[in-house]
Amino acid sequence: MNHIELGQEGEDIATNLLVGKGYQILTRNYRFKKNEIDIVCEFDNQLIIVEVKTRQTAIIGEPYKAVTRSKQKQIIKVANKYIEETNCQMEVRLDVISIVLNQYGTKIEHIEGAFHP
Repeated sequence: MNHIELGQEGEDIATNLLVGKGYQILTRNYRFKKNEIDIVCEFDNQLIIVEVKTRQTAIIGEPYKAVTRSKQKQIIKVANKYIEETNCQMEVRLDVISIVLNQYGTKIEHIEGAFHP
């Protein structure tokens, strides 16, 4: 599985996890300029912006650690554009779903409110 396929598989797993928890998926892969939000959903009257990080191993650290402050700023910029375009009035929460996916199994961690603007 190449990098792009791994990322897509991770996003599919994350989407299924969220739907299973009762989240309503609004859109996936929302783009603004060169940046992207992986999943935009709604839950408990909140707009949830989800960054999904998938790796085949956690040897160099858990996948969520790749959501650096710089990456967070990019996500926030795209989230602001989405909010503006959709005229969203809901409270916003920024989550990260961290996935290690390999031949030994799948480890998923959903970090609610992982970072703040």
